[in-house]
Amino acid sequence: MFKFENSIYFYAFSTIPLLVFLFLSYLHQRKKKLKLLGDERLVKELSPYSNLRKRISKHFLFILAISSLILAMCNLQTGSKMTEVKREGAELMVCLDVSNSMLAQDLSPNRLTRAKYALEKMIDQLDGDQLGLVIFAGEAYVQLPITSDYNAAKMFLESIGPGMVPVQGTDLAEAIGKATESFNKEQGENKAIILITDGENHESDALEAAANAAAEGIMINTIGIGSENGVPIPYTQNGTIKGYRKDKDGNTVITKLNSAVLKEIAAKGNGVYVQASQADLGLEAVLDKINELEKTKMDSKMYTDYEDQYQWFIGLCLLFLVLEFLISERTSEWYKKLNLFSHVKAR
Repeated sequence: MFKFENSIYFYAFSTIPLLVFLFLSYLHQRKKKLKLLGDERLVKELSPYSNLRKRISKHFLFILAISSLILAMCNLQTGSKMTEVKREGAELMVCLDVSNSMLAQDLSPNRLTRAKYALEKMIDQLDGDQLGLVIFAGEAYVQLPITSDYNAAKMFLESIGPGMVPVQGTDLAEAIGKATESFNKEQGENKAIILITDGENHESDALEAAANAAAEGIMINTIGIGSENGVPIPYTQNGTIKGYRKDKDGNTVITKLNSAVLKEIAAKGNGVYVQASQADLGLEAVLDKINELEKTKMDSKMYTDYEDQYQWFIGLCLLFLVLEFLISERTSEWYKKLNLFSHVKAR
């Protein structure tokens, strides 16, 4: 098992495209200036030792060095000791709606991202509970089977997006069904589902699925995320809103929170319904309700010791920097005599 201790530093990789852009801009400006000096062939003959391929190689090595340094800052850690631990807690399955309507921006930055932020905070509060993830839209998939590895849960949560379920819609019944099937049948009545959605159910059997889950002793809590007044659903390209989704008649699609069906599902599942706000998604109230469940002792294996691996990436960084330093931007007279770079066009 591995994890990154400081995953926030992954954002530093956004500087890599900038470095590439600046280098390409430099090459472009240099080419323009050389043209101003006179005939291109004559300029090449007057600068026989200039080597574009070496210049590119040096920049490539520099980018590799920066990338290695960023990975060192993230600090890859590998599990070195697996220990069997006894925990007392509940089994939780989070069902997260990833349909297009969850991209609506009545919660900032949008419904789905806001839900993911809150779930990460919830995971940090868990102690002894086991957690699994189901993602759904027109279909439902188990994204993460029930586990006590909270770091793995966070990693899977970060990767969730609306494009992961190809069939659009909001099938609450299938989401509840997938979650119900994922629980350990041998444990006691310590199971709960947390359903996070805008409730725009496109199927009619969600209440039946909730009743079936309740019959197996599974508590269902629902969190309604969105506005009951309704907002349009944006579509974006490269993080920029390009417009709003329209139906086949050309009308702007408006997504509204359907709190009524979510309240009914929570009632069938002996749980609570909470409407999310910008300040509070409602997970605290849901966890308070889940804490009423009878806790069960569960055996689980988990990594208790992790070893830092950042030193390997620091070593790579230094190696790339040394190689970058040793490579000259110019073709040396010695190499020209050996004719090793005869295939390289002079710049």
